[in-house]
Amino acid sequence: MSVNSPDYLPNSAPNSTPNMSDAINTGISIDIAGGYLRYHDSEQAVIENLNVHIPAGKWTCILGQSGCGKSSLLRYLANLLTNKVQWSGDITTQPPCDYQHEIAYMAQQDLLMPWLSVLDNVMISTKFAGKLSKHDKKTQLDKAHSLLQQVGLADKGAYLPQQLSGGMRQRVALARTLMQDKPIVLMDEPFSALDAVTRYRLQNLAHQLLENKTVVLITHDPQEALRLAKQLYIMQGKPAIATALPMPSSETPRDFDAECALLQQQIMDRLEQDYA
Repeated sequence: MSVNSPDYLPNSAPNSTPNMSDAINTGISIDIAGGYLRYHDSEQAVIENLNVHIPAGKWTCILGQSGCGKSSLLRYLANLLTNKVQWSGDITTQPPCDYQHEIAYMAQQDLLMPWLSVLDNVMISTKFAGKLSKHDKKTQLDKAHSLLQQVGLADKGAYLPQQLSGGMRQRVALARTLMQDKPIVLMDEPFSALDAVTRYRLQNLAHQLLENKTVVLITHDPQEALRLAKQLYIMQGKPAIATALPMPSSETPRDFDAECALLQQQIMDRLEQDYA
């Protein structure tokens, strides 16, 4: 589908949406062809002729210098730039679906509500789910408790966010993301503010808990991308385009070996071009 309207929101053709329980089990791939994005208050496009394949059920990582359009792309996909940008290009999914209703978004900041308990923060999406039956409420509550246990915070449900460390808050944010149980998860540098060991452990945890999800991770850290990505893109230029780089065939999360070290140097060399 080709679009040129400033108010365009990508949608599939009518009556093309399949059973989403099947999509959650099999994953959803996203293809962007000829993507163009420009903010209404700017004369220059941020992204132009962007061609990206995001494979189903895998991690795709996007690298690039600050301001190259990585976050703009993610926010557009998450429907967070309504009426702020002009977009044109083809966005298709397999299976065909209104993908913006199948997305969970995790930002760099944990964005926890300081007046809500950890448990209530995890369950925030249920507040917008309409009226739930008593049985459904119990099911959602049990699910939230289970997720807190999985992220190692089973005993922190009654705490307020300000009583937690930065790493704990990000684990709450991860549990909140998982609570939505969406087949597509967009992550905008969610681990960048953490110390190296906490970041490493949360990478492993996220990889485990997001198994079979279609994940798009924006990062400034080539090592993080190489550990987690099955597909890796570098965004460069103004307006930005995306270039895919070959990835090791080893399973993720990868140990950092000689092959990864060589690829990291190649990535750094590519990224350095934008700073020359």
